[in-house]
Amino acid sequence: MEYFLIIISAIFVNNIVLAQFLGICPFLGVSNKLSTASGMSMAVCFVITLATLVTYLINQYLLIPLGITYLQTIAFILVIAALVQMVEIVLKKVSPSLYQALGIFLPLITTNCAVLGVAINVVTKEFSFAGGALNLGQALVYAFATSLGYGLAMVIFAGIREHLALNNVPKAFKGVPIAIISVGILALAFMGFSGMVK
Repeated sequence: MEYFLIIISAIFVNNIVLAQFLGICPFLGVSNKLSTASGMSMAVCFVITLATLVTYLINQYLLIPLGITYLQTIAFILVIAALVQMVEIVLKKVSPSLYQALGIFLPLITTNCAVLGVAINVVTKEFSFAGGALNLGQALVYAFATSLGYGLAMVIFAGIREHLALNNVPKAFKGVPIAIISVGILALAFMGFSGMVK
């Protein structure tokens, strides 16, 4: 039951983009097309899950025993940068079209605060549904569910933006203004899930 609560909380109630406002830059930048948004979502999902696994293990078995937890942020950033480089190399070989479509936003996963935010949340935040800190299994479920929530928000928003491109939007609202308004309405829709899980 606690894993179900973690999943529901991470995807809907505490959505990383719409409730915690992390990862906004790539969220707005790559969401013009549904195909690009889904590709970016998969890359972010992989990086968040793998980064959480590696950073959790580094924190538990290196930083805490040595008493150097003050180096968490620097260590986590280095791990995330290395993982993004690995994803970039793999995408270039496996899917050159997706690699080209993501363009500059693929290396920007390195500076995507959602990835670092999840890694730091896992090791520092107290979760009421888990009775405190998360164990490794819960941390991986939380990271994967959070990245699914990120992907869900990005795909929904990309669909909205594709639909808006086909409509006659007033000149003053074209482009970024209507995108920001749409994100606000989408965030309000996700607020409807608040109170389901604490």
